[in-house]
Amino acid sequence: MRFTLYFHPLSSYCHKALIALYEHGIAFEPQIVNLGDAAEREAFLKISPLGRFPALRDGEADRVVLESSVIIEYLDRFRQGGQPLVPADPDRALEARRRDRFFDFHVMTPMQKVVFDRLRPEAQRDPFGVSQAREQLRAAYAVLEREIAGRTWALGDDFSLADCAAAPSLFYADKVAPLGEDFPNVVAYRARLMQRPSYARALVEAEPYLKFLPQE
Repeated sequence: MRFTLYFHPLSSYCHKALIALYEHGIAFEPQIVNLGDAAEREAFLKISPLGRFPALRDGEADRVVLESSVIIEYLDRFRQGGQPLVPADPDRALEARRRDRFFDFHVMTPMQKVVFDRLRPEAQRDPFGVSQAREQLRAAYAVLEREIAGRTWALGDDFSLADCAAAPSLFYADKVAPLGEDFPNVVAYRARLMQRPSYARALVEAEPYLKFLPQE
C-alpha cells in the first residue's frame, strides 16, 4: 500500500489527518504508535525525529510528510474526486489556512495545556496557566461565534482544511472548557462536525481509547 499513517487515536492532530484521508477516500495502512514502548518510540523517532504525530509515509515517492496541515495539503494531490480541502482559489486558500491556524493555535494549544496539566504530579500542576488557557478558549469561542454565524462550514458551503482542524479542536475543547449556552453557533457547528461521516468514523475508531483521557 502506498500510504502509511503513523498516529495515535487520541491525538487531535492525528484526527485532522484521518479526516482528510477519509474525505478523499484514500487507502492507507494505519500504524498506531505507542510512545510509551521503548522499541516503538525508537523506531518512530527515525521517521519523525521530534517524535510528533502524525507522520505520513508515501512509499512510492519515498517521502515522509510531517505536520497535520502539510499532510492535508499533500493528500489533496491524491483525492479520489470531490473538492480539494485547500481551495484552488488563492484567496479562499489563504482563508482556509488562516482558519486552520486559528483552530490549531487558539483552540488546540490552550486545550492541550489543560489536558497535559492533568497528567502532571499534583505538586507540579499549574493552576494559573490552566486558568489562562480556559480564558483563551472562551475568547476563541467568542470570535468563532461571530465568524461561523450563517455558515455551514468554516468557509461557507465547502468543507475544507479549516474544518479538519476545527473538528478535533472543538471535540476536545468542549471537554475542558464547556461551550454551554453562551455560544450557540459554535455548539451547532461542533454538532455538524461530529456528524460529518469522515470525523464520525475517526471518533468511532478512537472510542476504545477515550477512557484513557486524563480527568480532573
